[in-house]
Order: sequence, then C-alpha cells, then structure tokens
Amino acid sequence: MNTREGSAAFMAPLLVLACGHMLSNLVRTLPAIAADLLSRDLGVTPEGLASLTGAYHFAFAAGQIPLGVALDRFGVRPVALVLLGTIAAGAVLAALVGGPAGFLLAQIVLGLGCCGMLLCPMTLAAKLLSPARFGLWSGLIQAVGNVGMLLSASPLAWLVEHHGWRAGFWAAALMGLAVALLVARLVPAPVVSPGPHPSLLADARVVVRMGLGRRLRGMMLLAFASFAVVIGVRGLWGGPWLMAVKGLPRIEAGNLLLLFTLALIAGPALAGVLDRRLGRRRALLALGHAVAGGLLLLVAGGGPGGWLSAALGLAMLPPLADAALLFGFGLAISIQPLIFAMTRAAVPPEEAGKALSAVNLSFFLGAAVLQAASGPVGAGGGPGAAIAFLGACVLGGTALFLATTRPEGKAA
Repeated sequence: MNTREGSAAFMAPLLVLACGHMLSNLVRTLPAIAADLLSRDLGVTPEGLASLTGAYHFAFAAGQIPLGVALDRFGVRPVALVLLGTIAAGAVLAALVGGPAGFLLAQIVLGLGCCGMLLCPMTLAAKLLSPARFGLWSGLIQAVGNVGMLLSASPLAWLVEHHGWRAGFWAAALMGLAVALLVARLVPAPVVSPGPHPSLLADARVVVRMGLGRRLRGMMLLAFASFAVVIGVRGLWGGPWLMAVKGLPRIEAGNLLLLFTLALIAGPALAGVLDRRLGRRRALLALGHAVAGGLLLLVAGGGPGGWLSAALGLAMLPPLADAALLFGFGLAISIQPLIFAMTRAAVPPEEAGKALSAVNLSFFLGAAVLQAASGPVGAGGGPGAAIAFLGACVLGGTALFLATTRPEGKAA
C-alpha cells in the first residue's frame, strides 16, 4: 500500500482533488475582499452580510452526514464530480442574481457543493495510507487547498477592483468546470464492494453516533472553533479590519492578507512534518490553537484605543504589526489538519469517510454558528471586537479539547 505514496498514479488524483478544496477556499473567502461592494450592491449592512455568508457554512455542515455516507458507499470520483458541478452552478447563480435573497440562495448552493471538497482527497488518502503516513498527507492536502485563499487575496482584490465582485464568481464557475474535467480524467473509478449494504438512514445514524461518541469527542470540540477562526478572520472580518479600522486601500489590504495566506499554505505542510517527526498530535494541536487564540487577542488589542496600543503608548499598532501577528496566527492555526489525523487513527479504514465527515461537520457547523455570532459582536464593537471574540472562542475550544482527550500513550 505505502509503495504507491511516491508514484505519479498515487499523487495525481490526490492533487487534483485538492484543487477542489482550493476552489472551495476561494469561494468562501471571496466576501472578505469585496465586503464593502457586496454590502452596497445587496443593500445590507456588514453585519447582515455576515448572516448571509453564514448560510454557506450552515449548508456546508448540513451536507456532511450524507457526504460521509456517499463517500464510503459510492466512492470518491462520482461524489467529487457531483459536488464540482454544484459549485459551478452556485457560482453562476451568485454572479447573476441580485438582492439579499438571491445571494442567500447562491451561498446555500455553494455550501452544499463545497461540503466535500476537503473530504474527497482526505478520504482517498485515508483508504490508501497507514494512519502514521496519513498525518503528513493531510497537511499537504490542506496546504494545496489553502492556495485558494492565496488566489482570493491580491489577485482577487485586483479582479474585484477592476471588474466587480461578480467577476470573482464567474472565475470560480470556470475553475469548477476545469477541476471536474481533471477529476474525470485522473481519479480512478471506485471499486464497488459486493454484498448487501445497510440502508442510507442506518449509515447516517452511524455518522451521528460516531460524532457524538467518546472516540471523537475531543476532536469534535476543537474542530468547532478551529476553522471558525480562520474563516472569520480571512473570510469576513480581516478585510474590514484592515480597510475600515487601519485605513488601508483595498489592494494593500489584499497584499497583507496575501502574506497571512502564505502562512496558511506553508503551515499545514509544516504541521505534517512535525507530526511525522514528533508524533505528539494532542500536544501540537493544543499548543497551536492556544497560540493562535492569543495572537488574535493581540491583533484586536492593537486597534485604536486598544489595550495593547495603550500599553505601547501608540494611537494604534501600524499595519506592519498586523501583518506579523496575522502571519503568526496563520502558522499556528495551521496545525488543524492533525485533527483529521487523530480522527483517522481512531477508526478502521472502512469507516474513515464517516468519521472524517463527522469531524468536518463540527468544523463547518462551528464556522456557521461562530460567524453568525460574530455579527452582533462586530455590530456592537466593530471588527476588532469580532476578532477578539473569535480568539476567545478558539482558546475555549482548546481547553475543552485538553479536558476530553488523554495524553499520548495513556489508555482511554
């Protein structure tokens, strides 16, 4: 099994599927760099836009249970093709329709389409690799996927500035069709297992039981806050913080977010290497998330009149300080692929799709809930308060993770 790890036949399908995750990251982070234009054209406040984009994450979370069942029952390729077609349709819808209701519908369709773009390559890797090797590849898959956030920084800022936010969704639709063609050509057809299968409802119950069970409880709790803080900063509040609070023009804000995104690309690969060499997943996850939460509190404290600005005797920290803090945050939070590695190690290969989808459900349900909750916080205290709220959430999730998991080497 492991001899295939370095072969082109093994790597090409995983990389192509990871491009689907790249697309989903581009789609979900597009509103951050176009928040002011979206709010104006849709006739909503920034807080209302947070609620509209939160629908994406609710739809994404809702798709996780049927997704886990479908991946284990039908295989990766047909599921990926259906999802990519759904993304293309949702992107076209977003580019064409007007008003809050139309944009809400587009966000729901996009959320359903994107719901499996990370789990498709993760599930294929989980079925081909040992748990020890899966940690490294989960980081590499996440790193490739996070290039989507790179595309939605400076390149998308330029596109939005010159052609409007709808052009970003047209680009996403074309990318979805291109990735679907590559998946059809390079990802092998699944081998259907013989014999009777449980009903779809019975399989769905298994996903729910796994998510609520003791084996996955710690990972579920940490996942609830882990992705929410990334998407909350990169996908929603980062742009308003840099433009409205720190006074940067759109393209300069995009350049700073580009630096942050580079950390989100390099970080997961680094996490995989650390996991391969150290093997202390619980400790690495706790440390990375705790540091990430602390850095977000520092970002918020560096705003006008913030506690950190006051302590340093400044009106506010310069944007260069935000760049450094956000880069550190990106590296620290990128330890999160090891949540999938801990999950894979807790279950047999035939249950990998269901287990990974249960944890992914928590990732995106948390993103939906916490992003929606950040709207009222931001309305009352501005983007800085929303960023501080997200930092506190990830620190709370870290504490719950440590309380519900045992150190490596101890019996459960």
